[in-house]
Amino acid sequence: MDLTSPPCSLQDNGFSRETTDPSGPSTDEMESLKEELEKWKGRLEKAEKAKAVLLLCKLSADEEHVKAQDELAKLKDFQEKQHKEGVMSRESYEIELSLLNQENTGLKREIEKLKEDLATNKSMLSRFGQIKKKVAEMNMKFLHMEDMKDGYPDMNTHCVFHVATKIPFKLDKNQALLAFEDEEVAQRLIKMDKHTVNLDSKTANLRVKPFTLEMGIKFELHVTISGKKINVSEIPELSIPDDWMRDKLELHFHKSEHGGGEVESVEYDKRSKTAVITFLRPEAASGFVGRTRCPFFVNGRFCMVSVFPSTEKHLEKLQICSGISKKTILLKGIPETEDDEESVQDMIEIHFQKPSNGGGEIENIKYVSKGVTWAYFEEDT
Repeated sequence: MDLTSPPCSLQDNGFSRETTDPSGPSTDEMESLKEELEKWKGRLEKAEKAKAVLLLCKLSADEEHVKAQDELAKLKDFQEKQHKEGVMSRESYEIELSLLNQENTGLKREIEKLKEDLATNKSMLSRFGQIKKKVAEMNMKFLHMEDMKDGYPDMNTHCVFHVATKIPFKLDKNQALLAFEDEEVAQRLIKMDKHTVNLDSKTANLRVKPFTLEMGIKFELHVTISGKKINVSEIPELSIPDDWMRDKLELHFHKSEHGGGEVESVEYDKRSKTAVITFLRPEAASGFVGRTRCPFFVNGRFCMVSVFPSTEKHLEKLQICSGISKKTILLKGIPETEDDEESVQDMIEIHFQKPSNGGGEIENIKYVSKGVTWAYFEEDT
């Protein structure tokens, strides 16, 4: 389905879901990313609300300041007039002027404070201006492999995942969404506004409306999988010095049956029961790729530790997507009927498919008779 709103242009393509992302990080890593994105969205929303309140306060203070200046000008004119007539004494004028000056000074201070608060909020927005949105689990699709240039310095694996979330719309009770093949049909029906539809036992006057979609996001997830490092977790806690544990880890992964090799360094954290093993040769870590558990013998004890590649990741090309669908209409005012939901949906579809009713060929239709449901729009690729 076609969507038109910066910073990116979206188009309708029904309600099917298709993602062209290659295989990537684990579910835990994606969940961590989702949680991080949700937290930043909440902060942005709070900062935006605070900014709006401060702008309203500043406008109100500016108006009060202008009113005070007008009153002061009027008072000066009045004083000059009364002075000429000998009615107002100089003392009363000075008292009144002093009070107005004090009030004016107070308003100026309030305006300055509001400006400072506004500047602070702008700083917060720039600091927390990342959008958080929960990204659902999705299948990754491997597209192609690129050859590295000659003399590439290591055996790291570099992956780029192109992620585009589907854009949701909440469909309420007794409403329907109709997606047409031709954009002109949808726009023509919206201009007509009211439509009389026969629903078996009754005639219903329905209204066709455009609608605004909620926010969607697009971004690139760049992941680098180290060819020399592996991460080890669930290391048993023993009453031995940290240096001894580092030595035992180095010895174990130097002669591991799964590959291993000469170890360059071991970074061991007793508190988190984790370690990062760095090999001298890049190919030494390849034997552990794809493994999740590995046996580990230490001080006469046998245990299983978790082993997984060391990865680095970051986001690029984040885009916010929202807009109004051009090929889809929102149908409101559908009356409750004794017919089942599928029958009512069929009658609506038949009516809006007829050219005599201003309709045309329908790609998708969704009608809700009870509760609410969510329809999802995606970019037409």
